[in-house]
Amino acid sequence: MGRFSGPVRPAVVSTTSRERFAERARARRALARRQVLLTGGGVAAAGALGWLLLLSPVLALDPEQVEVTGAGTVVAVDQVLAVVTEHDGTPLPRLDTVRLRDDVLEVPGVREARVVREWPRGLAVQLVSREPVAAVPEAAGPGGGAPGFVLLDQEGVQVGRADAAPEGMPVVDVPVGDERTLTAVLHVLEELPPDLLAQVAGVSAQTQDTVTMQLRDGPRVDWGSADETPLKAAVLAALRAAPTAAGASVYDVSAPRMPITR
Repeated sequence: MGRFSGPVRPAVVSTTSRERFAERARARRALARRQVLLTGGGVAAAGALGWLLLLSPVLALDPEQVEVTGAGTVVAVDQVLAVVTEHDGTPLPRLDTVRLRDDVLEVPGVREARVVREWPRGLAVQLVSREPVAAVPEAAGPGGGAPGFVLLDQEGVQVGRADAAPEGMPVVDVPVGDERTLTAVLHVLEELPPDLLAQVAGVSAQTQDTVTMQLRDGPRVDWGSADETPLKAAVLAALRAAPTAAGASVYDVSAPRMPITR
């Protein structure tokens, strides 16, 4: 057995080890300070960005930078601008474009609308106006005055009134209050090719299946219902161009696969 030499003294931590421990502690403290600074900087940057986007005048709506298109002949642009101007100074990111579109749709004559932000401070308001496509004779004028004409768009919505039918606009004669017949007539007019529509002087119907058109150069066209309007238009064009149908006073395309002229 070895000889006992007394208790063993613990090893002494070297100076080098203490320095490493201290260095690591300093590094941890420095990392913590950097994390605090980065977090604080991120919060400050987010606050600044939020102020810039939501509160500052940098992105505030300027009515002078609002562009309105598609007003047509019916919509008053100044009325649309008046609706938009109510939001003057509102930052674009906070602007409720859906609600603004609904407000624009309340302007007389507007059929459809789209509102698009134009950065940094503008808006593009794109309209589809209710253009008149037919003139319907009134039974009597306003206040018992002379009869005039109510101007209707393709959906049958009144968009104006005139003392005389506007030049080039078909006059529609249907039973008073018969919405189904009026809808059928307007549907036919909506689907006519532009060159044929320009030739139509008037349209009459007693029912939705008895639409008849009077052309400006004299002939009558028995159209029937609003069904197969594109085919009927093509058949009518072919009949009008055929030498054998020259001089016809009536073109019956109500059954477009068996048309009749007389």
